[in-house]
Amino acid sequence: MSSNTPKEEKSRLNARNKNKERYDLSALVMAIPELKNYVRPNKYGVISLDFSNPKGVKLLNKAILHHYYGITAWEFPDENLCPPIPGRADYIHYAADLLAETNVGKIPYGKYITCLDVGMGASCIYPIIGVVDYGWRFIGTDIDVKSIASAQHIINSNEVLKDKVECRLQTNSTRIFEGILHTKDKIDITVCNPPFHASIEEAQKGTRRKIKNLSGKKVKMPALNFSGMSNELVYDGGEHQFIQNMIRESALFSKSCFWFSTLVSKESNLKGIYMSLKNAKTTKFKTIPMGTGNKSSRIVAWTFLSKEEQQIWKNVNWQG
Repeated sequence: MSSNTPKEEKSRLNARNKNKERYDLSALVMAIPELKNYVRPNKYGVISLDFSNPKGVKLLNKAILHHYYGITAWEFPDENLCPPIPGRADYIHYAADLLAETNVGKIPYGKYITCLDVGMGASCIYPIIGVVDYGWRFIGTDIDVKSIASAQHIINSNEVLKDKVECRLQTNSTRIFEGILHTKDKIDITVCNPPFHASIEEAQKGTRRKIKNLSGKKVKMPALNFSGMSNELVYDGGEHQFIQNMIRESALFSKSCFWFSTLVSKESNLKGIYMSLKNAKTTKFKTIPMGTGNKSSRIVAWTFLSKEEQQIWKNVNWQG
């Protein structure tokens, strides 16, 4: 058993992240002119975006996708989660780095790599980044029919995504991989941004705190500034239970997937995750620190494949 669970360091955006520097707001406003209505000096007099305004945040991310990724059609219902692109992109870049570790340091590009996005959501964000930056193929799952329909509409509306992303509806909300993975599937890596609140009340409390930090305002019943329907943000038992269920199910598909991975937003959940990964008899697991601005997070990844099986996997599946 090998593990890599270092004390967390202050991390920065991945070197390949298109938004590792400050936003070029003038270029982004050119991409989506409506964005200028939400750009104003912050309390330090620096031209910035009002990040406490959900519409402004959504327009910013539309502009980023248009300007940096060539995605011209990115529409989804306002009640769905609007993901911050730089952080989501970082996950994909670190996933690429993880695959490179078994490939003599070279990131494997192209259609021979398949990534499974657990809980893709209406915005289809991880597939967009992975397809545009690395040419990977994606399977995106969700328990919500409307989210699947929204993601499929985005795929159909952008030529670069067509035939690169397959949407699969998870009909059992208590399952993650079961009912989704087929016997013929070979998944190189899974990604997941799990629901991290155990209740609606907890989600609202977190959002009130976030709005106060961003704008200095106290709000009793906030609109979530990154939106998000309840099934995207809330899970019985919260992030801890979701990831425990994921680890348990991953063992059932130990030879169908090279790397399983998930974001872990709460550092306090790590101890229980590591214990479960050891009990599940993984051959290796590791923690990858992430951070955007003042927020720190991390990816936990694990595999059941032996070193010999990893090399066979690479030689058979990664040859274009």
